[in-house]
Amino acid sequence: MNEAELIKQWEAEEAHAFAGWDFSHLDGRWDSPQPPWNYREIIQLYLNENDKLLDMGTGGGEILLTLNHPHANTYATEAWLPNFELCMKRLAPLGITIKRTYEDDKLPFEDALFDMVINRHESFDLQEVNRVLKQGGYFITQQVGAENLHEIARRLNDNFIARYPGHSMEEYAEKLTEMGYRVLSKHDVKYPVKFFDIGALVFYAKIIEWEYPNFSVKTHREKLLKCRQELEEKGFLEGTSQRFYLVAQKM
Repeated sequence: MNEAELIKQWEAEEAHAFAGWDFSHLDGRWDSPQPPWNYREIIQLYLNENDKLLDMGTGGGEILLTLNHPHANTYATEAWLPNFELCMKRLAPLGITIKRTYEDDKLPFEDALFDMVINRHESFDLQEVNRVLKQGGYFITQQVGAENLHEIARRLNDNFIARYPGHSMEEYAEKLTEMGYRVLSKHDVKYPVKFFDIGALVFYAKIIEWEYPNFSVKTHREKLLKCRQELEEKGFLEGTSQRFYLVAQKM
């Protein structure tokens, strides 16, 4: 395949539709292991049937629906318009309350409404989470760590600077403790992630725009060609993924 054909192929990956939080388009094209814990099982350790549950940044509701929580007690937020519209079609008819959000510090709910607030890979404001959570309620979050795939980001950006250096398990655990919460469980892990074709990297980088700002095939053409050369030599392009979770109770 010549360079012009490669670029055309990569541009098609850049334009590929993405909805929910579904990376199945990359099946077989990357190796991205799951963390050694089960996010859903952690939630179910603390979730009771009568609890009012909020899922922040639900995507397309993929994880939320697997909890099988009573729909009348289930609430969700989503900021990205395509996902919000998907939720209105998928979740709202079930009786799940879905609200669109615009800013982390403005959740569209009354004070002390929820027994549990969960958040998987979504930004949040701890003061706002605290406001909507009942006394004795739980905040459970799984996050992408501050050092996630920095090796890949540096390949695409010579002037790479980590945008959220304080985004760490220990940082949030300390803040929650200062707010009077009891941290019940936490875990941080790093593991290798491999991309087996550059089109897969293009698709990923275009979606994760907060880690790859201003990315496009057009602007990063030469960087992508260098990455392709490295991939052809090694058989893959490798970086280090970071994930953490914590469970905290409002005392």
